[in-house]
Amino acid sequence: MRTLSTKLLALLFAALLFTGCGGSSEAPAVEENDAIVIEAGDQLQFSVTEFTAAAGSNVHIMLKNVGSLPKETFGHNIVFLTAGADLQAFGQAAVSAADNEYIPADMADWVLANSTLLGPGEEAMVMFTAPTEPGTYEFLCSFPGHYGTMRGVMTVE
Repeated sequence: MRTLSTKLLALLFAALLFTGCGGSSEAPAVEENDAIVIEAGDQLQFSVTEFTAAAGSNVHIMLKNVGSLPKETFGHNIVFLTAGADLQAFGQAAVSAADNEYIPADMADWVLANSTLLGPGEEAMVMFTAPTEPGTYEFLCSFPGHYGTMRGVMTVE
């Protein structure tokens, strides 16, 4: 009986998720304290590349490295930049910041929030307050060479 109940609950949960998807192509909106899960893997892509947050709200991001390549040669992180920060300049400077998990110390004021560098199967929660100024805020993986394709935008409304 317990197995049947567990299966029914799992089926109900899956049905609710499916019906909640609605097929919309809009970026997800992050409600206060909801965690958005972003996966990063060996394909050099974030699973979520855009989302919306309310100005001044608490943002919780769960980054999961779902890849299999070693952290030393293919680690992933997530770095949220301030409005107007030059993502390309940050990504290029990060190459020389291995001792600081690829966060350039002289550009620390460009960083809203960041995770640690993750290896395969690792995950990290990043919690921060969304800026109060509406606008677009870019995020990236700052591991050398990743910022070109591992990037996204948080829109603050």
